[in-house]
Amino acid sequence: MSDTEKDAVLSDEAPVDDEVVSKTLTSVWKRFIVRSRDAASAENETKRAMQSRHLMMIAIGGTIGTGIFLSAGSAIALAGPGSALLSYFVVGMFVYSVVISLGEMSAMFPVSGAFSVFGSRFVSPALGFTLGWNYWFQWSLSIPSELTAAAIILQFWAPQVQAWEWALVIIVPVFLLQLIHVRVYGESEYWFALIKVLMIIVFIFVGLIYDWGGVKGHPGPGLSNFRNGQAFIGGFENFAQTFVYAFYSFGGVELVAIAAGESVRPHKTVPRAIKATFLRIVLFYILTILTIGLCINWQDPTLLRAADSSDVTASPLTVVFQRAGFGAAAHVVNAVLLTAVLSATNSCFYASSRMLLSLARSGQAPRIFGWVTSRGVPVPALVMALAVSSVTFLTTIWGEGIVFTWLLNITGISALLVWGSIGLISLRFRAAYRAQGRSLSDLPYTQPFFPLLPAGVVVLALLMFIAEGYSAVKEQPFEAKNVVATYIGVALYIVLYLGYTIYERFGLGIRQHFVPLLEVDLQTDAVWKPGEGAMIRDREDKDEEDTAVSVTPGWRTWLSYAAKHVY
Repeated sequence: MSDTEKDAVLSDEAPVDDEVVSKTLTSVWKRFIVRSRDAASAENETKRAMQSRHLMMIAIGGTIGTGIFLSAGSAIALAGPGSALLSYFVVGMFVYSVVISLGEMSAMFPVSGAFSVFGSRFVSPALGFTLGWNYWFQWSLSIPSELTAAAIILQFWAPQVQAWEWALVIIVPVFLLQLIHVRVYGESEYWFALIKVLMIIVFIFVGLIYDWGGVKGHPGPGLSNFRNGQAFIGGFENFAQTFVYAFYSFGGVELVAIAAGESVRPHKTVPRAIKATFLRIVLFYILTILTIGLCINWQDPTLLRAADSSDVTASPLTVVFQRAGFGAAAHVVNAVLLTAVLSATNSCFYASSRMLLSLARSGQAPRIFGWVTSRGVPVPALVMALAVSSVTFLTTIWGEGIVFTWLLNITGISALLVWGSIGLISLRFRAAYRAQGRSLSDLPYTQPFFPLLPAGVVVLALLMFIAEGYSAVKEQPFEAKNVVATYIGVALYIVLYLGYTIYERFGLGIRQHFVPLLEVDLQTDAVWKPGEGAMIRDREDKDEEDTAVSVTPGWRTWLSYAAKHVY
């Protein structure tokens, strides 16, 4: 063939268009890996089967666990009871602000993806993608640590059984329970949380009676542990380090927003659960830390031993009960601690699977994970959580657990990043709501003191972020790896955000990064249409009044009336 003929053939071929190639690759990605929201909507949906009592108990006691039963004493031993109390109060108010800000959006848009969906819808898809995968990593990698804790607890009674054997005993039934129905998760969490709540209430009463000298043969320490300079030990350096223990204890408070996607009448149940969070913070954290500080001196070696070796006999709760004369306290506290770990493992599976399901249905994860059974169970997402947790659990055995430790470090600061991001999302949501001329009376729940709470969340998140690094630098002996371990989770956050931004720009061809305020979707997944809120609330209140009139007043009626006005 001559050169002239070759040129003629080449001229007849269609030129390669970069835009066409980009669209083709994007089409393949959407078809085989992810699906659009419209394609996903044809599948089965999760079921709204969790009642108000389920959501309420998840909010009050759902995440009470080893953080308060074992690790809380370490904060007192490190900085004194006054510093620990102040630390838990500051973090408690910070977390309460997060829950209030998130609750306003979740009551109006009750979706399983919660802040991941809100991030994509109100700010940018890159933020929603980052928060969703970050949260999924956090909960999926938490399962092995809960299994390890469960093994230690059970070895208290049966030390001859290996840790991996106990892990199998725990993970298999919990996983099977998740496969049945979301109502099973709600019911199991209700009873697990109730046991923990009762234990904390009894502990506070017994601890205060012991401290006031109400136990025969024990004069009680009174306020001695707060006197003579013992309340604040080590200055700001030690105080900053106590935030680590406070964050660990409060982890998971945002779970209510995830569960809102499967709750009955979320516009009523979510606000009640959100308000109950304040009771949880004051009663189950502040009063517990105060009671421990009053009853156990900061120099008592049991405070550190409980956290360092997960020794239930050294748990602050066990120590106080035994000093009050209850000899079988170790067995009782160990049994309650086991329910706490079972509850945490249960929540880990639930949170990770629902977040992966939401990501898949938003087109930000492989589409197979968006599949749901007719009973509303996301089986592929649950299997993925099981697979990741099983492989990660093996790393606790291999190489003396070094790999597992670094995996946990990656997610260590993720909760703080998620909470800080929720403050930003709340501010953007309100800005879009105002820009589109919507009335606040249409919201099922309106956060008080706006914009102080979400703005305070952002500021406090930055301050605590700095405090975490400060404590890592000041930790003795100084090791650079401690600083890296503290902030390595930030690297994951940045990689996810930038990675999706690049994919969005060059893969999807989207040049506009942030969602314009006037284009923010305030209708999809909303509990009612604009202007219908007041009408629906009035109708429901009238129905409740009619029902109340038809029932003969009794103690249950009065309790319901009181609960309605408290919550």
